[in-house]
Amino acid sequence: MLLRIENILDKATVAGMRGHLDSAIWEDGRVTAGHQSARAKENEQLPQESETARALGDIVLGALTRNLVFISAALPHRVFPPLFNRYGAGMGFGGHVDNAIRSVPGTNVRVRTDLSATLFLSEPSEYDGGELVVEDTYGEHSVKLPAGDLVLYPATSLHRVAPVTRGARVASFFWIQSMVRDDGERTLLFEIDRAIAELGPAAQENPAVTRLTGVYHNLVRKWGEV
Repeated sequence: MLLRIENILDKATVAGMRGHLDSAIWEDGRVTAGHQSARAKENEQLPQESETARALGDIVLGALTRNLVFISAALPHRVFPPLFNRYGAGMGFGGHVDNAIRSVPGTNVRVRTDLSATLFLSEPSEYDGGELVVEDTYGEHSVKLPAGDLVLYPATSLHRVAPVTRGARVASFFWIQSMVRDDGERTLLFEIDRAIAELGPAAQENPAVTRLTGVYHNLVRKWGEV
């Protein structure tokens, strides 16, 4: 499932974060790349252990916990601490698949990367190129969203970032270990949950909706891992 989630961050929050990011000292983005992807990767990254990265990452994590669409779609068990990258003119990231397991620095925690997420922090007008291109069974999908919007997609997908030809593309990126690892099962659960929500509060007393809600939770119980 490839899903756009709007307004994870409001414009004021993005502007505040950009104030810190635009004055930050960046490092070579290949520090977090695997052997294969390092050969295709050319970007800059905020040092993972920096105070700025941790503080801004906490803002992103807090916003995710308040977003019901993200919770419904990802069914998160663990979220890797958000990272931040910057693609200047001439930079891009060739086709790659994300590493299956990520270790959280300074801890014994490992995260299975079921889902990848990119949270855009630059407006599309600020740069040319820089589209996230995700491949699936239906072909290629090009994604370039307003600042504050997020795209969620299976980490198993072959994907790339098109070269930036003007300006700079700034984003946060991270991975999610879901309670439901299978993308098809997770997509089905998301569709059921959204359908229940769209019926509205007035329908919640309907016995059919009660049964449908029970089906949802029983499927989570069947497929979920905690």
